Amino acid sequence: MNAADKHLPTVLVVDDAPANLSLLAGLLQSDHRVRLAASGAKALELVHRARPDLVLLDIMMPEMDGYEVCRRLKADPATRTIPVLFLTAMTQTEDEARGFEAGAADFIQKPINPVVLQARVRTHLQIKAYQDELRDRNAWLQDELGKRLAQVDQLREATLHVMISFAEFRDEATGHHVRRTQEYVRTLAQWFHDQGRHLDVLNPESIDHIARSAPLHDLGKVATPDHILLKPGRHTPEEQAIMRQHAMQGWEMLRRAADRMAGDASYLNHAMDIARHHHEKWDGSGYPDGLAGERIPLSARLMAVADVYDALISARPYKRPMTHEQAFQIIRDGAGGHFDPAVVEAMAACQDAFQDIARTWQDH
Repeated sequence: MNAADKHLPTVLVVDDAPANLSLLAGLLQSDHRVRLAASGAKALELVHRARPDLVLLDIMMPEMDGYEVCRRLKADPATRTIPVLFLTAMTQTEDEARGFEAGAADFIQKPINPVVLQARVRTHLQIKAYQDELRDRNAWLQDELGKRLAQVDQLREATLHVMISFAEFRDEATGHHVRRTQEYVRTLAQWFHDQGRHLDVLNPESIDHIARSAPLHDLGKVATPDHILLKPGRHTPEEQAIMRQHAMQGWEMLRRAADRMAGDASYLNHAMDIARHHHEKWDGSGYPDGLAGERIPLSARLMAVADVYDALISARPYKRPMTHEQAFQIIRDGAGGHFDPAVVEAMAACQDAFQDIARTWQDH
């Protein structure tokens, strides 16, 4: 085979009559690479060894007829797109219908008219070339889309990381508080999902978004003055009022970020809910909006339990850490008042996981 032949389309001719194979090879070989098969089984063997661009297939053959060969080619994803042109002396409408049902692209009547044969082969090879080009183009576009989406995800992660870093830098809590609360929230959300509860909110994607948003709960503290945020003792009522502003300030920062990202900021919705509402209380006595019960977004109700629990078991300059048992008793006592009773129920079921998280990410 010379170099020019490599660029010619390959046509597989299948016919049990040697004279027909010889005739068709002579008609096609000047513009095509021609391969020959004298049976259906041999044709399938050759196709799977090296896929042709087109198959000319006799219908009436012993052992395996053309219909069966065509059906097998179309059933295999690797050979499904190869056009099959039936060669037949059968002229009944039902014969053609059966052929098209098997997956044939066209029929060429015997005896063979050379002009018709060459024209139809040329036409179907052109169609296949266009289809192959379209598939290749679509595959390239899918690959490019995947790359662009990966870049968007990386930018999204970088944006979250920067915002979380701001929050951590200004938080009076130290060490791994952010990571622990994130994993507590993930654990609670996953428990509800596994129990078949809150499925209108929770799915694998939203659970991940909620967990990744949890570290932004105190983002608004970047706007709190140092002398108040870092004060070691109790706050005055005036200072407490300023501290409480961090919920709305964090929500406003995230809202502005979401507005700038237009339609690509859905992942910030949970972050906004958590930032604004994680100090709301089940009985309506929390802030900033005084929401009660299930009017408080689920993500914020999860965050409320996680945040308070971690604060209780963590050491601060003004207090010693509580044991898990002491902290959980306070959480349990707050069910129906401070906390959503269902979230407290979830924490009760996940106590071992909470303690594992606390040990894994303990402050040193």
